[in-house]
Amino acid sequence: MKTYRHLHEQISDFANLYLAFRKARKGKRHKAEVADFEYNLEANLFQLQAELRDDSYRPGPYHNFYVRERKLRLISASPFRDRVVHHALCRVIDPIFEARFIHDTYACRVGKGTHKAVDQAQHFARGHAFVLQCDVHQFFPAIDHGILYDKLAKRIADPQTLQLIARILESGAGVLSPMYTMEWFDGDDLLAALRPRGLPVGNLTSQTWANFYLDSLDQFVKRELKCRGYLRYCDDFLLFHNDKSVLHGWKEAVSEHLGGLRLALNWRRSVVYPTETGIPFLGYRLFPDHRRLLAANLRTARQRLRHNRAAYLAGHISLAKFRESLVSWIAHASHADTWRLRRKMLSDIVLTRR
Repeated sequence: MKTYRHLHEQISDFANLYLAFRKARKGKRHKAEVADFEYNLEANLFQLQAELRDDSYRPGPYHNFYVRERKLRLISASPFRDRVVHHALCRVIDPIFEARFIHDTYACRVGKGTHKAVDQAQHFARGHAFVLQCDVHQFFPAIDHGILYDKLAKRIADPQTLQLIARILESGAGVLSPMYTMEWFDGDDLLAALRPRGLPVGNLTSQTWANFYLDSLDQFVKRELKCRGYLRYCDDFLLFHNDKSVLHGWKEAVSEHLGGLRLALNWRRSVVYPTETGIPFLGYRLFPDHRRLLAANLRTARQRLRHNRAAYLAGHISLAKFRESLVSWIAHASHADTWRLRRKMLSDIVLTRR
């Protein structure tokens, strides 16, 4: 297996840090901490470069808050200067892992994304009678730092880069502890509960490393199970076959492989069923010949539309902000058979302020 050295010089290169700043700033120029960083941009980037090169860089504390998206989710936002470092690191090391990924993994990859994952899932549904839908239980809180670090170290042979990765991992240790219920695996002793685990949801590094963490699962399903109809989006993945007994066997094999990563299936949400009944996936219900929005997502969209309309009429948000949210939902809904639904919802909008 090829390993990569001399990466730290690329990460701390001033041009790389500047491009990382531009990536981290995108869509956030109105934030005070972004404006403060940009006000003394050159000095701040040189300071980051010096800290990275003399190994004095230390991540700052996270700002934690909760959002509800089907379930309560803890979001951990790192300081802006740390987000610049995350982008600088990922700009250099992500291509190393990208070259290894299978075609049908769709999260956090250029040219992929949710809509292409949905298209491919529907394509597989047209050609198969059954699907095994799997979900990893407490995925981000359960990711084991030791296993992740060892996986990264097999590809990266640069001590300074590995030290930077270790510091970012350490900064997020314990952030998701309140969200994690201990899972016990074969051979565990009481010290297993003390293993550092969890990637903060909100870090760019967390997204890309989580994707890499499950690469061995992708390789196992494709190379060992020989599943031709397989795709994954983060920790949600689908396996297709015309024989449901084969899928039940694969489910056991997948569960065993995940155990080696100290992960467990969510057994309530990991089930085998006919594709013709519709696959709930990434906000849609996919049938072989059509697709719908999930009812829960539609209810959320209607509530958000009513809330934003009231906020606009009260003068709390601008028309541009209201339009941005509406256009985002229309773009999502347009990937399903929703022409009449969109027409009805839009016809109900009256924005005249009294």
